[in-house]
Amino acid sequence: MKHAYTVAQVNSYIKNMFSQDFLLSRIYVKGEVSNCKYHTSGHIYFSLKDESGTLSCVMFAGQRKGLAFSMKEGQHVTVLGSINVYERTGSYQLYAKEILLEGTGRLYEEFEKLKRELEEMGMFAKEYKQPIPAYVRRLGIVTAPTGAAVQDIRNIASRRNPYVQLILYPSLVQGEGAADSIVRGIEALDRLGVDVMIVGRGGGSIEDLWAFNEEKVARAIFECQTPVISAVGHETDTTIADFVADLRAPTPSAAAELAVADVRELMERMKAYRQRFAQTLNYRLEQYRGRLIELRSRLLQAGPRQQLYEKRMQALELQNQLDQAMGEKLNERKNQLALYIERFHGLSPLLKLQQGYSYTEGPDGRAVTSIRQAGPGDMLRIHVTDGIYTARVKECRRVQRQGLPCKEKPVQPEGE
Repeated sequence: MKHAYTVAQVNSYIKNMFSQDFLLSRIYVKGEVSNCKYHTSGHIYFSLKDESGTLSCVMFAGQRKGLAFSMKEGQHVTVLGSINVYERTGSYQLYAKEILLEGTGRLYEEFEKLKRELEEMGMFAKEYKQPIPAYVRRLGIVTAPTGAAVQDIRNIASRRNPYVQLILYPSLVQGEGAADSIVRGIEALDRLGVDVMIVGRGGGSIEDLWAFNEEKVARAIFECQTPVISAVGHETDTTIADFVADLRAPTPSAAAELAVADVRELMERMKAYRQRFAQTLNYRLEQYRGRLIELRSRLLQAGPRQQLYEKRMQALELQNQLDQAMGEKLNERKNQLALYIERFHGLSPLLKLQQGYSYTEGPDGRAVTSIRQAGPGDMLRIHVTDGIYTARVKECRRVQRQGLPCKEKPVQPEGE
């Protein structure tokens, strides 16, 4: 009892055994479809049965691209997937990745074999992929002239850019001779010198699309000098041409959108570029205009005219300062002169005369200040306030003034 295991441990151990089995990780199982149910989640639950037994299967919604048809009861199919254990119930089941109808298993094996060979040869390598031009003028199309693919390409190309020239090479896209027809179309359009080439057709079974799995078509695409966009079938369809082409489109409509640039989008982009260019140009012009104004101002300041103007203004300023200084000096001298005039006014003889004094001139016209300057009989002129007296000296007598000592004897007049 002490060596007993839980159910979860047993289921986990068995699941691990299944996971480590290389054969069960990628296995093809064929049988008849039964109990097929499409779940609302997108998963498909069904069983494969034969005369000996039944195997539970599930295809999750994420793997639905590996289913190119609608599954029905009684169909004989080949399922590629892995077998593993669902631990919750302890049951094993086949987790399907791809499902092929009976008859397509051989073609699928051939497809895988050719794919491995071409991949080993380097025909799928990214370094050999040519870039698709952004703006094409001539678009080459290799497809059936009456199929829906060419109509879709025409409609989308004319809507996106009506000026693109479409050159159609009407080719067989299925049946006998289709691969050779596709090769001739690729070579013809390559010689014509189109900008881009779309090679493809609408959806169908693996048998319908088999022409695009031929090695000759793959080599024609690989050796083509013109960039090639493959557009074969629906999004879930994959062919050898898709791996060799420079670009794979899920549908012919998508190929037209990838090959032809939208003129409206281009015009909007050009409009945005024009607006941005105008804004940048205006900004630059404003910068240069401001710089020009600055340089012009500096040039005017450094020019002879500006220098003369500045010197003239300095001279005027100095002249004003000089005039102001001279005015101040004149006013100062005027004030001093007024003071001197007041002082001299106090010493004026006329003022003295008005105060009762007189002025006497001798015979020689000089002021008489001493009795020695004139004697008896000399004529004197005596100035008073309102006139002049003419007088003759009758007598001279010395007088002792207070504060002035008299050292000489009085002068006696003649005749006494």
